[in-house]
Order: sequence, then structure tokens, then C-alpha cells
Amino acid sequence: MKMINSLTGELNQSAKLYQRGCQFMPGGVSRNTVLRSPHPLYAERGEGCYVTDIEGVKRIDFANNMASLIHGHAHPQVVAAVTEQLQKGTAFTLATEAEVLYAEHLCSRNPGFDKIRFVNSGTEAVMSCIKAARAYTGRSKIAKVEGAYHGLYDYAEVSQTATPSNWGDAKTPASVPVAQGTPASALNDVIIIPFNNPVRAIEILDQHAEEVSCVLIDLLPHRVGLVPAAVDFVQALYDWTRANKALLVCDEVITFRSNYGGAQEWYDVRPDLIAMGKMIGGGFPVGAIAGREEVMEVMNPLVDKIVFPLSGTFSANPITMIAGRITMELFDQVAVERLNRLAEHARKQITAAIDIADVPACVTGGGSIFRVHMKSQAPNNYREAFMDEKENQQLKVMLDHLFANGLMMINTCSGVLSTAMEEREIDMLAEAMLGGFRKVKELL
Repeated sequence: MKMINSLTGELNQSAKLYQRGCQFMPGGVSRNTVLRSPHPLYAERGEGCYVTDIEGVKRIDFANNMASLIHGHAHPQVVAAVTEQLQKGTAFTLATEAEVLYAEHLCSRNPGFDKIRFVNSGTEAVMSCIKAARAYTGRSKIAKVEGAYHGLYDYAEVSQTATPSNWGDAKTPASVPVAQGTPASALNDVIIIPFNNPVRAIEILDQHAEEVSCVLIDLLPHRVGLVPAAVDFVQALYDWTRANKALLVCDEVITFRSNYGGAQEWYDVRPDLIAMGKMIGGGFPVGAIAGREEVMEVMNPLVDKIVFPLSGTFSANPITMIAGRITMELFDQVAVERLNRLAEHARKQITAAIDIADVPACVTGGGSIFRVHMKSQAPNNYREAFMDEKENQQLKVMLDHLFANGLMMINTCSGVLSTAMEEREIDMLAEAMLGGFRKVKELL
């Protein structure tokens, strides 16, 4: 992408905006995910599954604001409901009916949601689940899967960016910090287990049986390879938490879109706590914690002894509550099943493109999400999913090709579908992917 117009020699609008942004923000932006070389593009508007930037270029959106837009952009019913509420006010130091209505709806979607509380982001939801688990069990340590992303919280982010130089032996994965200056005490309180290896995971957990407050798991972890958690792995973790008086916490911030009641419907277990976010906000910032009533009671401020005070200035604001409820009511069982079928069609089309191009690549995913790997075999864990320099270069070629051909993707070459999409968008994706794989083959 050119910063300078070849005819006039002038910077384009996005380049000019980025120069201004760099004067006031580290890196010129507040979200690393929007950065591109040589500069980010700036959105003008979105409609359905298409986004138009300020240069007037229109693209199919397979990123959907990092999986947070289940119906695409500017859904008319959501826009109408939010517009009506805007005229009444955006936030109050009073409760609103909108919070109650939305709590009722989300709890109706899953029998494991006895109670729910709203916060403002997925990071905050995971953080609150961890703090609730500590308050309930009286223990400080948590266990999480190597490489799994769970937001910005010191404890939740441990080992999400581990590399071969620091991740340690596969039998005893190291607790690796993400941010420089992370307290050693935080690292010591996070036990790292390998993904989809129930035997080894339990061996590690057994060494800390009386210290672990919860096991935190994403059932379709993006950074671990976007491979579904194996049934025996999830069952082993669930059984271990029952036997050792710990809690099972599911991070469904991304994966709740996978089924009407979340990805947990793939398994015969009932998590104690569930963190949600992204799409349940209907395009607005949101987080939620749901789970067993007994555990959720640690957040109850009306009991004699409050063990986990939880509040937030914008938690359950009526704009988010209304947008979220309308969005999720529209995402009914029929819509869920249709979108999952469309995603399965996309994964099959991409696999066909890989076969035609004859390149060492594969596609993983589940529900309405997919990820392309420059590997001949699907990874089973974070270490297998880790990309070397050659794979990174191949991925960059693919992403640049897709972007130049009018498709927006997540920067791991992952895509999430919206209900605004039809088979024609999937066909356009497959065709562009085929061209990208052919470019990749030239590098082999």
C-alpha cells in the first residue's frame, strides 16, 4: 500500500492521519491490531459485511472487529434501538431495566448460567472470574494452557507469547511474562499446562493440588492454533477440579458465538464460571461473568461479609445492554446453525484451494471461525502452532494478497463470519485464497 500518490506526490488521507496520530499516541494508535505497513487505514463506514475506508476502498470484513460483530456493521435494528436510547441518556448512577432484560436473555441461553454480572471488556470478565475463583476457594494460584490468550491481566496473559528460547521443557512448560516488569510473584502463581494432553496436564496439576483456585481454559484457543479442545482433555480438567475443590473457568469471550449457549455445548461438562465479551455487546464494549449461583454469590454485596467487591462506572450501561440484547435475540438457534454451516463451507473451500495450489498449508477452526496455517498438518498445541520466520513470511504474502484483493482478515490469517455474509462472500474468499496460495508456492 502506497503512502504517496504516484500522480501528485502527496500523502493519502490515511498516511496524513497516521502522522498526526504518531504525535500524540505511542505507535500512533491505541490498538496494535490496526497497525499495517506503512500505516494503518482509517474506516469511513461499515454496512453489513463490508467496510469502506477513507480512501473509498470497499472490502469484505472477515475480521469483524476481532470477532465482536456477529451481524456485521450497522445492523438496522441495533442502530434503531441504540438511537432511541441515546435520546434518553447513555449512563446513569441508577440501575436500568435494560440490564435486567439482558440478564434474563443471556441466562435463558444456557442452563449453567444461574446468575450473571456485566463488566466492560473480555479482559475484565476473565480478570473477574479469576478473582471470584480466588475469593470462593481461598487459594491464589491458577492454571492455564500454554499460549492461550485471555486478555491483559498479569496472571491471565502469562505464557501467551512464549518462544522456543524461553518456553522450557514440554513436560514442564515455563511461566513466561509478556510485559517487561511483570512481578515474579504473578509468574509463580500461574501454572502452565500443555493443550490437549490430559495425562501430562493432570500430572502438573497434581503437583499443586491444594494451591490452585481454578483452571482457565479457552475451548477453541486462537493463539494455540484454533483447534477445538479434545473431549478427553476437557473432561480430565473438569474431573480434576471436582476432585480437588478447584473451579473450572471457561473463557468464551470469542467462542460463545459457536453455539446458542456457547462452545461449552460441545462438551458434557458444566463450568463453574464463564467469561464472555465481544459479540454480546452488539458492537459496544462489554464483558460478562456467568456461572453457578453458589460461586457467583462471592460478588453479592448484600451478604454479611463481602469477599469480592465488583463494580464499574460503565458496567451494564443501557447502550450496551440494549445493543447486546437485540443482537443476541437476532442470533437465535436458526442463525447460529446457518452461520456454522457457512463457516464449514468456507473451511472446505479453503482446503480445496490448498489442494489445487499444492502447498503445505491447512485450515483449522470450529463454529463460525477459521484459521489458515502455513503447515501441512494441523497443530495440536501451541508449540506446534508456533510459526518460524519462513512461515511468517508466507503468511505476510497471503495477508497482503487478500487485503489487496478486497478482504480484511485477522493478522494470523484467521477469519470470523457474520450473519450478513452469504455464499458469494465465501466464494470470493476461496478464489482470493487460491491466488494467495499460488504466490506462497513461489516462495517454496
